[in-house]
Amino acid sequence: MPDVPPDLDWTRTAPEGEDGPGPWIELAFGADDAVYLRTTDAPDNVVTTTRRKWDAFVLGVQAGEFDHFVEGV
Repeated sequence: MPDVPPDLDWTRTAPEGEDGPGPWIELAFGADDAVYLRTTDAPDNVVTTTRRKWDAFVLGVQAGEFDHFVEGV
C-alpha cells in the first residue's frame, strides 16, 4: 500500500441529507496530482490514482458510461 499523507483533507461523498455511519466513500486530493479514495468502514484500505485518471472517471460517470453497473438504471 502506498504511503498515505497524514494531513489529507478527506471529503465524504454521502448523499445529500445523509448523516448516518454509511459506509460512504471518502476522497482526498494530495500532492503531485495524487487522488486517494477509501470507505468509512475500512479507512486503512486506501486506493490511490492520479488526478488525470480521476477526472476521466468523473467524466465517464457524468456521461452515463457506468450506468449498467447500477440496478434499475
